Amino acid sequence: MPRSPDRPGAGRWVPDGAERGDVDALAQAAHACRGCELWRDATQVVFSAGPPDADLALVGEQPGDREDREGEPFVGPAGRVLADALDAAGVDAEAVYLTNAVKHFRHVERPERGKRRLHKTPDVAHVRACLPWLEAELAAVRPRVVVALGSTAARAVLGAPTRIGEVRGQVLDVPEDGPLAAVPAVASVVVTTHPSSLLRLRDRSGWDDAFAALVADLGTAARAARGA
Repeated sequence: MPRSPDRPGAGRWVPDGAERGDVDALAQAAHACRGCELWRDATQVVFSAGPPDADLALVGEQPGDREDREGEPFVGPAGRVLADALDAAGVDAEAVYLTNAVKHFRHVERPERGKRRLHKTPDVAHVRACLPWLEAELAAVRPRVVVALGSTAARAVLGAPTRIGEVRGQVLDVPEDGPLAAVPAVASVVVTTHPSSLLRLRDRSGWDDAFAALVADLGTAARAARGA
């Protein structure tokens, strides 16, 4: 399928030959990326956070409003839920690599709501356009286990549409025909829900069970990353 002029893909902006741990070079190069049209309305590119040699990498969907303004992933409300879940799972948040499948914030503005910017799910074309960044950064970090947070991230990591309920919490092999097949060291993928899905359950029945399930999935991934 030919690429749209607005979505040529990020490949031409990804530096060749990025070495292990060379995440900073990738992050710097990403500021110039015009792989899809999302850069036009975003404040800035939001690349990643965490150690460049982490054994466990977490991949979300895209930056949110606060992440777009601050330039860091998972610093908004969903990020706080994720931090709490990592803590409950006994995972050191400082030892985890955090990134997103799509590096710019896709949103719509609602003038009637004080110009509030509302999240809009990225299209498959946006995920495909941004995939070279995800492949390059994971090749640089070389985590043992990648956690896909939500269906958009799962599609990016596994290379196909994924039903979260059918595979969540399982330690999956990297698909031989998937985008991570050629990434060194990545042995397994764990799929779970995105922490933003829990925000809709605040102060409602179902929160405790949903949070416990997320904690359990993160614990499974952490044990797999340790080889346990």
